[in-house]
Parts: sequence; C-alpha cells; structure tokens
Amino acid sequence: MTITHPAYEQLRQVTPSAAVVLADNPSGMTLQGTNTWLLRAPGATEYVLVDPGPKDRKHTEALVRATGGEIVLTLITHEHADHTGGIDHLVKATGTPVRAKGSEFLRGSGTVLADSEVIEAAGLRITVLATPGHTGDSHSFVVDGPDGERVLLTGDTVLGSGTTVLESSDGALADYLDSLNRLVAVAPGRTLLPAHGPDHPDAEPVIRFYIAHREERLNQVRAALEKLGPKAKSLQIVAEVYADVDKRLWPAAHSSVKAQLAYLRSRG
Repeated sequence: MTITHPAYEQLRQVTPSAAVVLADNPSGMTLQGTNTWLLRAPGATEYVLVDPGPKDRKHTEALVRATGGEIVLTLITHEHADHTGGIDHLVKATGTPVRAKGSEFLRGSGTVLADSEVIEAAGLRITVLATPGHTGDSHSFVVDGPDGERVLLTGDTVLGSGTTVLESSDGALADYLDSLNRLVAVAPGRTLLPAHGPDHPDAEPVIRFYIAHREERLNQVRAALEKLGPKAKSLQIVAEVYADVDKRLWPAAHSSVKAQLAYLRSRG
C-alpha cells in the first residue's frame, strides 16, 4: 500500500534520496504537523536529517527506527520549537552532530551554517541558502543527488499549502521577498520538500504563487491604508484585510501585517 501525506510517525519515501517522517503535532500553525526530512543517496549508509521536530519521544523514536540511528548530520531550518524541540532527544539517541544558524542549537562537532556553503554528506551535495523572513535565522537547502536528482527543502519559508507567517521586525518583508527570489532562481526542475504540508513535484510554480500572494497582500494593505488613513494601526489593518480568516489565526496575521506596514512606510 502506498503511504500518502499525512502519515504520522511513518517513513514515507518521496524521492530516491528523500524520505519524510511527519510529527503528530497538527495545529492551525503547523498544518498537518512538522515534517522531518531524511536525506540519503541510494546506496549510502548514513542519513542527513533536517529538523528533529518537536519535543516528543514518539517522534524521536520514529526517527531512530527509520534511520537505524545512522545520522551523520542534523540540519536545522530555523529556531521554532516545533523544529528544534527534539534536538536533545535525538542527540542522546544517536549522537548526531547538529548544525544551525543559531549557536544555541549546535551540538557535538556541529558548526554555524554559512550562506552558500556546500555540504557533502550521505552521497549528496547540499547547498545552504539563507532565506530569512519567516524568522531571521531561516535557511533552505538545495540538494543534488546522483542521477540528476534535484530537491529543495524550504523549511517554513515556503509551505506545502497555505502561506507563511512573517516576523514582525521592520526588515522582515524585504528579507522575505529577497528570499523568495533566491529560491525561485534555483527552483526549476526541483521537488519541493517543505517543513509543513505536502511535498510538490515542481517547486517553481509554488514559489511563484508565494511571490504573487505577497504582492496581492501588499496591495490589500495599501487599499486598507487608503480607506482607514495612513496612521491606521496594524490591528485595524488585520481586521480589514483578514476579515474572511478565522480570528484564531489573527495573531499570526498581525505579525505579517506589521512587517508589511514597516515595508510600505519605509518606502514612503
């Protein structure tokens, strides 16, 4: 029987070199749950793991089962607890080194990730891309495998469904638009492997949708400012632009709106 998304705590092979184990932590913010990606070229004996997931022993145990504990390296896409909470359980079980942008997440021989560096591991070539916007430390991974296999892991920068919440910092939207442009440049011919939601066989149209969506939201915020006045508060904008969205998600929308207002006001 073919396993399809969502399949909790089961190993699901997506491409010859990429498999996923979905954490059982669904919510309005995590969609069906957090994807932990396991990367290994056919014939390789060890894995590179991306995002250990939440602090949940059942999820860690599922990862250990899936890999036999043979994890040569763990990479972190960004700081949020549903991606990093399981680090110490995984390290205790497997001894894997952990690399991330934030030094607080490093373990063992792991060092801080550097933008554009190339990692050779598990029979794969992994290029690190800094893609801030969702968080300041967000990174994506461009993976090239044998026989021309090409995948793109985007963390929470691009999801498998829906759209991404931005940090509320002043430069978040400018950073995010730059990140989307970096990703769309490397996307052609690559399978999209997001941290939440289903994978997609073609990353490019998904990322182009994200770019178009951001432009649409900016236009909606501009229209709201014209209606409410240039000094309108961010919560007023949320109520205007996100009127058709479940109010339980308004706190997340508020973060994105604050980033959009800062972007527009910085440009006069």
